[in-house]
Amino acid sequence: MLSLTSLSTTVLLAAAVALGPLATDMYLPALPELGATFRADTGQVQLTLSLYMAGFALAQLICGPLADRFGRKPIMVGGLVLFALASVGCALAQGIEALTLCRFLQALGGSAGPVLGRAAVRDIHSPREAARIMALLAAIMAVAPALAPTLGGLLLTTLGWPSIFLVLAGYAVALSLVIALRLPEPLPRHYRQTLKPANLARNYWTVACNRSFQGYALINALLFSGLFAFLSGASFVLIDFLGVSPTAFGAYFSVMVFGYMAGSFLAARLGQRLSSDQMLRLGLVIAITGGTLMAGLAWAEVFTRAAVILPQMLFMIGVGMVMPQTLAGALAPFPRMAGSASALYGFIQMAAAAGAGTLVGHLHNGTSQTMAGIIAGCALAAGVAYLLRTARYPAPSFDVVPSHG
Repeated sequence: MLSLTSLSTTVLLAAAVALGPLATDMYLPALPELGATFRADTGQVQLTLSLYMAGFALAQLICGPLADRFGRKPIMVGGLVLFALASVGCALAQGIEALTLCRFLQALGGSAGPVLGRAAVRDIHSPREAARIMALLAAIMAVAPALAPTLGGLLLTTLGWPSIFLVLAGYAVALSLVIALRLPEPLPRHYRQTLKPANLARNYWTVACNRSFQGYALINALLFSGLFAFLSGASFVLIDFLGVSPTAFGAYFSVMVFGYMAGSFLAARLGQRLSSDQMLRLGLVIAITGGTLMAGLAWAEVFTRAAVILPQMLFMIGVGMVMPQTLAGALAPFPRMAGSASALYGFIQMAAAAGAGTLVGHLHNGTSQTMAGIIAGCALAAGVAYLLRTARYPAPSFDVVPSHG
């Protein structure tokens, strides 16, 4: 068995959390081809992304309490098995409706890895240390979405789009075996919760009413919505509008992911010098600058690849700095119900992202303007959420483990 505080465990948890980005980023280069294959319009194809996010959001509300009752390991392994089966279903789909349904089932299983990987970090580490580990985990797991579109593009051009989902199924099977055989259960038995409906409702109500949680969860959801707006629109903007090939799409996408990695690395390195709030403010300023710059260029009709990718990279530097802080801050008051808090945090994140993705799909005008405008709006709204909530109700001290919140 691995030591819970070892680097190997951190890498394993990063692999679990990375399942969510992998399930979207790897098949992004195939979106235009899926539309042509199934004779579906942009909105229908984009729905395979948004419905995935909706399923991901709903499933977290279920797997979080289950994991608080039975432990992290069994729920993670069960979810990964469901994800693998649904991925095979995606590969065998004969129409856009069947693909969308299998994507929804894929989300139900895939949510277990990210939500419980985050909760496990809170189980193992104190809030301040968790912020540092979250930043390190984010930097490690960013490697996967950096490579995923390139790998997806290669699979698309050599073996066809079904191979993308078969590779995802293999990844989930391998991950479930390692977790089942090598990862100790991170949740102490004396922290386990009951599954009584009244207790579940009370837990979620306690979390939702916490003003500190509200601020961090809103900031995270809004910035993630900006990120998901890019994921939803990037292939149509870069491939269909700006003429990037599916294979080269991965290289352009990697520039954006490099920004996220750089932001996560800065958060990990500066974690001992800057407070969480200082890091949060700095990241928000950078994200707002990147988002508004992209929107300004798009609405000035500067339609170049650099006008999309470089501002998005700047936006992602800010996101990489902010997200570890928002996650650690949101979970800090809840050491005894981290699974439920992580689940509600993830639900808000994914529900908001699904809405942003749907807007991109239905308002897309053939250029980068819709996508850029939504990204800028999300960044500015995150700044407002900070001023109205987080600045007034910061998380408990990151130096001590708080009592039950």
